[in-house]
Amino acid sequence: ADLVIDGFDFAPTFSIWTTIEECLNPPIIYERDRGWFTTEPFSEPETFVFPEGIGALGCVNVEHEEVILMPRWLDVGRVTFKYGLGDEFIDVLKTLRKLGLDSTRPVMVRGQEVAPRDVVAATLPNPAELGDRMRGRTCAGSLVTGLGKDGAPRSTYLYQVVDNEWTMREYGHQAVVWQTAVHPVVALELLATGEWKGAGVKGPEAFTADPFMALLNEHGAPWAMEEHTP
Repeated sequence: ADLVIDGFDFAPTFSIWTTIEECLNPPIIYERDRGWFTTEPFSEPETFVFPEGIGALGCVNVEHEEVILMPRWLDVGRVTFKYGLGDEFIDVLKTLRKLGLDSTRPVMVRGQEVAPRDVVAATLPNPAELGDRMRGRTCAGSLVTGLGKDGAPRSTYLYQVVDNEWTMREYGHQAVVWQTAVHPVVALELLATGEWKGAGVKGPEAFTADPFMALLNEHGAPWAMEEHTP
């Protein structure tokens, strides 16, 4: 993202409690010949040029469920999940860990039990209330590299860019939480109408993507694709 939050030295755009969990847990990687395995937090740093003028950002591995779900239903060689956190955000998270402030285990403070991570979350601004201070856009996407239908090497980035000014004007909510919410809403609609069917515990990768992508457009959440050099 190229989001800027006015008035704060440090203000996450999503729940810091969840962010600590995702970013400081060992990231999971999948490889066809090896299966699932973990690596160090913030591993495999790379610079990725995000579309529509957002530009180059450093991305690192974090723990996320897509790495677990995709190989169960898709024929994939390798799956990772990365956030474009930036050096400052990574330094803050590393400092929280060094100080033990990422811990969920309660400690006694002046006769009261309190979890250090809860204190961090209570101290920082509420992400849901930052919308009117935020400027810029957020981007989420999937980079798929392999062979196209013609057998030639292909690398395609499927993505969605959301502008905070637009989500605040249209919905009264900031871009990150809006983008997080709209996709499960669309999935629930497909389940409710019977377009998606199934039994048991399934991820979105278990269903056909076409109706989901079409419904995103209908709900004013358009997506785009761009070709990269394989």
